[in-house]
Amino acid sequence: MMNGSQDHTNGDILSQNQQKGWWTIGLINGAHKYMTAETFGFKLNANGASLKKKQLWTLEPSSTGESIIYLRSHLGKYLSVDQFGNVLCESDERDAGSRFQISISDDGKWALRNESRGYYLGGNPEKLTCTAKAPTSTEYWSVHLAARPQVNLRSVGRKRFAHLSESQDEIQVDSNIPWGEDTLFTLEFRAEEDGKYALHTCNNKYLCYTGKLDVKCTKDCLFSAEYHSGHLALRDVHGTYLSPIGSKAVLKSRSSTVTRDELFSLEDSLPQASFIAALNNKYVSVKQGVDVTANQDEIGDNETFQLEYDWSAHRWGLRTTQDKYWCLSTGGGIQATGMRRCADALFELIWHGDGAVSFRANNGKLLGTKRSGHLFATSENVEDITKYYFYLINRPILVLKCEQGFVGYRGAGNVKLECNKAMYETILVERGDKGMVHFKGHNGKYWRIDGEGINVDGDGPADGFYLELREPTRISIRSQNGKYLGATKNGAFKLVEGGAETQWEY
Repeated sequence: MMNGSQDHTNGDILSQNQQKGWWTIGLINGAHKYMTAETFGFKLNANGASLKKKQLWTLEPSSTGESIIYLRSHLGKYLSVDQFGNVLCESDERDAGSRFQISISDDGKWALRNESRGYYLGGNPEKLTCTAKAPTSTEYWSVHLAARPQVNLRSVGRKRFAHLSESQDEIQVDSNIPWGEDTLFTLEFRAEEDGKYALHTCNNKYLCYTGKLDVKCTKDCLFSAEYHSGHLALRDVHGTYLSPIGSKAVLKSRSSTVTRDELFSLEDSLPQASFIAALNNKYVSVKQGVDVTANQDEIGDNETFQLEYDWSAHRWGLRTTQDKYWCLSTGGGIQATGMRRCADALFELIWHGDGAVSFRANNGKLLGTKRSGHLFATSENVEDITKYYFYLINRPILVLKCEQGFVGYRGAGNVKLECNKAMYETILVERGDKGMVHFKGHNGKYWRIDGEGINVDGDGPADGFYLELREPTRISIRSQNGKYLGATKNGAFKLVEGGAETQWEY
């Protein structure tokens, strides 16, 4: 995952393990193999077939220059070159031999020059080497970002987020807060195109360097990823970079040099949800003012709330489109008046397995719906008035990932899903009643439970599921029979009772 400097929008709700300018990447050589740190014996090679745990490297910036970096393996050890030219990955600490300087070729590939030795890092199926005075195909690497595919895109120069324009024919970079599905982008890695990237919008189109959106991903929609002091620059086929242009801040290519205007950070797209009160079947809203009230029939911005996780309290803040938070007031009422997430603006989520959730406030009471629709934290026990059906609004399309890989089809033309794929399949989410959702594949067929597994061959929405938030970037998916979709070591995607293997990056 990558994240850059942020203002108060998303900054302190990302995982506490993330640090500014750190990227998690895979490096692919000219033979299309990944740089690999084996689990035992500190052995290094370039024979990985896909981006799994052993192929993940954390790129850490150095304070000595914008293109000087360190590479840390999944075992927490730093890649370095010793005085004899041997490539090692055994040290817990950075040293002079572990500094590498990035240089980028015309086709967007990276060469990594060891600063102390002056030679370039290369790799073959047997080992890593650092003996080349100039980079060849062995020393040029394509960079596979291990960021979650669906992200918000923030301009460093403008300090604004990108979103799909109202006319849905271009991307504009002028949102203070990344609100709704229009600010969700999929950064697609194209291994077959020399490791280039395509920017995929929520209306199923691709950004062209001209600023227009194309239905098909052509060469004009492909960009190289460059690292600049912890930020991302995207270079097109003509060597110019994407940036927000003009008064509308339209995203397109213009400059052949990189300034703050050409830099972006990829940031976690936080869950945004709507809630229907089980008591009166109305959407919870702040349309009428500061009172949080279940009284609306349709979803709009005032009925959509961003859920922000507080890692120290292990509770959630609920943010409105007016940049306020649900807050417990004197007497137990809930009002959208919180400026920051103080203790009274944090809530525990209690999932019921039927598409409904309850909120426990800072006074220990559950939120309940009054006859007027107003929400008050005065209930002791779970009952109908304390239940709210949950809908994840800003994920009309899901991509699911676990430690083994992405959820995708077993083979070409197969309808069975597995969870150990190098490339993901996009999953269409359709809303049903009372918090239920139905999933649909790109083949137009619906998910169907087949034994304990999932086939994508249903003619209609036969099997329903419920989504439950676990962390800002993880969900669990519960079937109507109470079991969860889980990942097994052999890549099977099936129903299980519960546990860590049922948490999915999304």
